[in-house]
Amino acid sequence: MRTVIAGGHGQIALRLERLLAARGDEVAGIIRKAEQADDLREAGAEPVVLDLESASVDEVAERLRGADAAVFAAGAGPGSGAARKDTVDKAAAVLFADAAVKAGVRRFVIVSSMGADPEHQGDEIFDVYLRAKGEADAYVRGLDALDWTILRPGQLTDDAGTGLVRLEARTGRGPIPRDDVAAVLAELVDTPATAGLTLELISGPAPVSVAVKSVAGN
Repeated sequence: MRTVIAGGHGQIALRLERLLAARGDEVAGIIRKAEQADDLREAGAEPVVLDLESASVDEVAERLRGADAAVFAAGAGPGSGAARKDTVDKAAAVLFADAAVKAGVRRFVIVSSMGADPEHQGDEIFDVYLRAKGEADAYVRGLDALDWTILRPGQLTDDAGTGLVRLEARTGRGPIPRDDVAAVLAELVDTPATAGLTLELISGPAPVSVAVKSVAGN
């Protein structure tokens, strides 16, 4: 299986790349800076240098052609201003989704945020972020050509993963190690029966594979 990840140098993406490569999958990560390439190679991923804030749909589709799945894990990141929430968290997600459609990649997983809502009110940076993520999610939901799954993790931590999670349409707020987010993504990519679901994720009682099978109806 070949998976292409947008935001390939992100903390969750690097973890996901390691997991996919370790199970024998082919994985490529889209990055903005060539100097990040060695970190991806070390994780077992093929680095693809492309700026999603300036690339065209055709350019991104070319990088996606032949993939079995696409994962949007890019983000403007902490410290970025409101403008980049719009150009990365919203516009780059929309671009990546459109490119997946153009390239014929049906399986599409987007890493969103708990509380994401296109109608979210407020002018603080985090308000803008939640609105941008919500608008991206709403756009992806409207694309019939994609078998999409939206994952909304709770408060991200760098604690070691436990492999135990709560994955449901509504979990309530709570923390989740990035290790466990990556583990859930690796399972979701390979579980198309979760298409059409928007899922919240926090630490919980269920092993990752059991949690994913449960929401997939197995």
